[in-house]
Amino acid sequence: MSAELAGLIGVIVILVDLTIRIVALIIIPRERKPTAAMAWLLAIFLIPFVGILLYLIIGNVKLPKKRMERQREINGMIEQRAATVDLGTDTAAWPSWFRTLTEQNRVLGALPASGGNRAELIGDYQLSIDRIAEDIDTARHFVHVEYFIVAFDETTRGFFAAMERAVQRGVTVRLLMDHISSAKVPIHKETIAELDRIGVAWNYLLPVQPLKGRYQRPDLRNHRKLVVVDGLVGYTGSQNLIHRSYDSPKNLKRGLMWQELVTRVTGSAVAAINAVFLSDWYSETDENLLTAEHLPVADVPRDSSSDALVCQVVPSGPAYELENNLRLFLGLVNAAQEKVIITSPYFVPDEAMLYAITSARFRGLDVQLFVSEIGDQGMVWHAQRSYYGQLLRAGVRIWMYPAPYILHSKHLSIDDEVAVIGSSNMDIRSFNLNFEISLLVYGKTFVAAMREVEEAYRTAGRELTLEEWERQPASATFLDGVARLTSALE
Repeated sequence: MSAELAGLIGVIVILVDLTIRIVALIIIPRERKPTAAMAWLLAIFLIPFVGILLYLIIGNVKLPKKRMERQREINGMIEQRAATVDLGTDTAAWPSWFRTLTEQNRVLGALPASGGNRAELIGDYQLSIDRIAEDIDTARHFVHVEYFIVAFDETTRGFFAAMERAVQRGVTVRLLMDHISSAKVPIHKETIAELDRIGVAWNYLLPVQPLKGRYQRPDLRNHRKLVVVDGLVGYTGSQNLIHRSYDSPKNLKRGLMWQELVTRVTGSAVAAINAVFLSDWYSETDENLLTAEHLPVADVPRDSSSDALVCQVVPSGPAYELENNLRLFLGLVNAAQEKVIITSPYFVPDEAMLYAITSARFRGLDVQLFVSEIGDQGMVWHAQRSYYGQLLRAGVRIWMYPAPYILHSKHLSIDDEVAVIGSSNMDIRSFNLNFEISLLVYGKTFVAAMREVEEAYRTAGRELTLEEWERQPASATFLDGVARLTSALE
């Protein structure tokens, strides 16, 4: 190669590099949080060609235009249906902040709050799966199942058998599973074969199948977990349909086991859980089942006792314009008057959430965070640890759930009357990149049950002190800081 040609190539590379940087400065900050924009710009400026390639692949947090329009269509149908139904709510008896919060949730996610509900918490891993199987055995019309991860193994065998018996009775069983996450399980082919054998109508959520014309940003995932039986019983929470080791050789080698929390719901809120499933079914299959037949509300028994719960389902994810779950969490933390207790396996808050949590402590509130003592995802684990110092110095109490368990439960409670349970972690991924489902519950009996769960976490684990944290080695602090920077790459 001649010196002139080499020089020309060098000039072209410099010009391309400069162009990338200038264009990045113009495009990336548009409608993006400053922290996320700075993280992307840092990546592009340090490694311009690799950085721009990553941005082109995973830089857009929203779904294709057609899918966004479908969500708006679904929201309109839900709002129209909800307007014809008695929701059994006495909003005059609610605190004003709760009334306005539920209105915010309805505006963002279309689903209103409803009264007359009951809900129980189930923290036993196998028991929760067995309880769902028992309810499936009562089904006469339909069973709707949606999980981030589905696997046919020794833990879920009874669940699959219940679905088979339902199909044999003439019940329609529909199942949705996240494509990438379920397909990564070593026994995925066996799972698909079993679903086909027993006659379940199943589909992938957010499939990455470009040759079939089904593609979006590949790390946008549907993280929801829910089951609905005949519109009368619903389940949601943190647990997937898989063995508590996640059938992973790596997890089995480390002896890791997941600790979960699921809620069983009866009452009109079940229709809202079902609406989330039907929305996802419509989005993935083009089959619109958002009808009175599949969304029974009027005939659903309601609890008329003084212990009846007000519930509101809050769906969130990249098909929505705004971060519905983040706004829900912020509203709750800012409204708290006595205590805020958070349980999240992956705790990587954005700036607004971090400020809300520490400000609650500065207001004199009892603020506690439950996390795992060990992590199963290295970068997320280090990003999470990077916040411990700030939280501890603000006076937040951090409780570590013991190894070899991964505390995978996801819930938030404030004061003595309000709680949220669902699939959403308190992290940037759940706020922006994952489809999630959150159940907001207003009722002292439910929160009292959650307090018992939280106390069990304390008894099993230990408290992390500021003195212990400040003895962390510099190498760990360095990794924490690097992971924190990369966590902002929305």
